[in-house]
Amino acid sequence: MPQHPPAALHRTVPSPAGRIHLVEQGEGPLVLLVHGFPESWYSWRHQLPALAAAGFRAAAIDVRGYGRSSRPAEPDAYRMLDHVADNAAVVEALGERTAVVVGHDWGANIAAASALLRPEVFRAVGLLSVPYTPPGGPRPSEVFAGMGGPEELYVSYFQRPGRAEAEIEPDVRGWLAGLYAALSGDTMAEPGSPDPHFVAPGGTMRDRFPAGRLPAWLGEDDLDFYAGEFERTGLTGALNRYRNMDRDWVDLAGHAGAPLRQPSLFAGGARDASTTWLADAIEAYPTTLPGLSAAHLLDGCGHWIQQERPDETNRLLTDWLATLPALPASP
Repeated sequence: MPQHPPAALHRTVPSPAGRIHLVEQGEGPLVLLVHGFPESWYSWRHQLPALAAAGFRAAAIDVRGYGRSSRPAEPDAYRMLDHVADNAAVVEALGERTAVVVGHDWGANIAAASALLRPEVFRAVGLLSVPYTPPGGPRPSEVFAGMGGPEELYVSYFQRPGRAEAEIEPDVRGWLAGLYAALSGDTMAEPGSPDPHFVAPGGTMRDRFPAGRLPAWLGEDDLDFYAGEFERTGLTGALNRYRNMDRDWVDLAGHAGAPLRQPSLFAGGARDASTTWLADAIEAYPTTLPGLSAAHLLDGCGHWIQQERPDETNRLLTDWLATLPALPASP
């Protein structure tokens, strides 16, 4: 008879943030799953049972600022060093010494930084949607301010505290639905349409979101879950991640140009701006990710890869995880 993985378990563990909420499923080597913006542990709902069935202990966290995890009040409590410290604390709290870390969107950046700064803990790294770019280069705020001409890149739009919150929080559910649709392979605007990553002078992000249609991967119940979380917590904790990019640039200056040497995997959507804008980063993988197993671009897929293409993502992850060296037996 086939073995079914045990049910998913919610728990909170101590971390430098205060507490991190996570959902875990399965037994075996630990795989830490880190979501992006504006998401939740729930973004990994399709991966938790698949990884458990493949013989792994999967743990999907709510990143600090989200869900049931702590939401520090200080904007600078969301710098990359803090997220790395949270991830390492979760591994320790779960009674493990090492983990594979897999991240999507901002979670991919957090996963990469965790592998870079704590290689003794994070023995392999999987990156979804956002390619690895080593620390260094020009100051981020200057780069983003120079993009878009008279229009404003969303990252710059998010910088001033309260500004994006004033757009989003009066109608969280509608705003989330629009953003998810704008970046999904089956509902995004046709090429040549106004880019939803930019804000026109005097406008808002939602001005360019598609209306009236949810992407195929997003059911009404799924949208209700995401909206309910952000209606309860607000968006400030999530947006504060964007407000620390210059601090990260300073904090990680000593690692400029550093490759990730652990075994690694990348998968992204061929229709995702993250993979098209950062195509040069993918081409640089032989240098920046010398332990890369493969880089996969899924045709027709947008930004929300593990939700848009759950079966394919699960296969890519479980096949890759099966190639990793076995952990030594505990003493």
